[in-house]
Amino acid sequence: MEGKKTYKAHVMVLAYHGQGHINPMVQFSKRLASKGMKVTVSAMLSTTKAMKSASSAVIFESIYDDTTEGGVAAQGGFKAFLERFEASGSQNLTELIKKQEISEYPVKCLVYDANLPWALAIAKDFAIPGAAFFTQSCAAIASYYPMHYEILEKPLPLPAFSMPGLPPPKIPNLMSLGAVTGKHSPIIKQICKQFDDIENAEWILFNSFDKLEEEVVKWMSNLWTVRNIGPTVPSVYLDNRVENDYDYGFNMYKPSTEACMQWLNTRETGSVIYVSFGSAASLNADQMAEMGEALKQSTKSFLWVVKPTEQSKLPANFVEETSEKGLVITWCPQLEVLAHKAVGCFVSHCGWNSTVEAISFGVPVVAMPQFLDQMTNAYLVERVWGVGIQPKENEQNKTTAEEIGRCINEVMNGEEIRKKAIQWKSLAKEAIDENGSSDIHIDEIISRIVAL
Repeated sequence: MEGKKTYKAHVMVLAYHGQGHINPMVQFSKRLASKGMKVTVSAMLSTTKAMKSASSAVIFESIYDDTTEGGVAAQGGFKAFLERFEASGSQNLTELIKKQEISEYPVKCLVYDANLPWALAIAKDFAIPGAAFFTQSCAAIASYYPMHYEILEKPLPLPAFSMPGLPPPKIPNLMSLGAVTGKHSPIIKQICKQFDDIENAEWILFNSFDKLEEEVVKWMSNLWTVRNIGPTVPSVYLDNRVENDYDYGFNMYKPSTEACMQWLNTRETGSVIYVSFGSAASLNADQMAEMGEALKQSTKSFLWVVKPTEQSKLPANFVEETSEKGLVITWCPQLEVLAHKAVGCFVSHCGWNSTVEAISFGVPVVAMPQFLDQMTNAYLVERVWGVGIQPKENEQNKTTAEEIGRCINEVMNGEEIRKKAIQWKSLAKEAIDENGSSDIHIDEIISRIVAL
């Protein structure tokens, strides 16, 4: 008979909703599991159902039934969903941790998405460490920090981190989070709740690595115990130390994997423009027309991800007119695409996961941020890391086809940009390799938990 599996200790991971939040936390969970930890990921029911096959090394438990009680699109909008999730989820998470107390492996640490700050109080109730996990960049969180103190009407405890030339964040159109009161919008106030009681968290974790955000980590370390544990990209693409770790395991849309990869296999090395704006961002019809025209005018091939909800915005007859050099699909396996030798650049909204993936694969970026932290990430891509270019908007806040085309050409043909992209790819792999900075941070966290 096969012997009973033993673990070093048990970690509970609380995930937020949304692909961009779930995937990095599950990847971190896989990494912990590969190092001998028992890991339980708690999340909404729809998420745990979708993730059951993501990893046999990680346990998935539902703490909120969004199919019955209501998800993001249910009555009352986003604000009501968050309130329901906190009320029901906090109670069920407490019961789940309590249930483990009489098991062989009681929970020794709670890692929670920083968007769910109420989880820290639960950790304290059980006298276990709580670790806040941010799914945005260190720099983006640093940019929100002064707003948090403005909302509190308190002075900053230290000067703000300097990012000269960073534009103010664009605010997305989200379901109601309440009435606008004061200087900051409801979405900014909601984001700043991530800082609630954060000084009492044992660790502040980021899907980043030390060399990528060196200066901001130094600044942030004056506030909290910061540990970068990324990039949280499936192991096969980095160090290959986590067995059978090829994919994140969660997609909001079904990817057209076979058609996509077969098409890429017919293209020359570095010849394809990959365009994707992620699961949440979208272009308006005018900007879609400019993007379409830029791709049509380009001499390069292109792979354009246009979500099912965006298909109606495509220019008339665009797919038929560009079929010889382009492929338009509703979703794709982004990791496999970025790893493919045919891809020469990534036209991206610069969500943090997409940005980290581009860095990890050494793919230069044409940065077209749409809202919030994407503005900061695009700033880093162009002005700090030098791995891409951000096209300029005109007086109508639109980026023209000519400007997009100029930037694509510069990124596809720019020797210096490509050189820097390859350098950062090497540093990303180095960070998560054995004895790399992120790997050392993970081992340190595990050692502390085991010692409890």
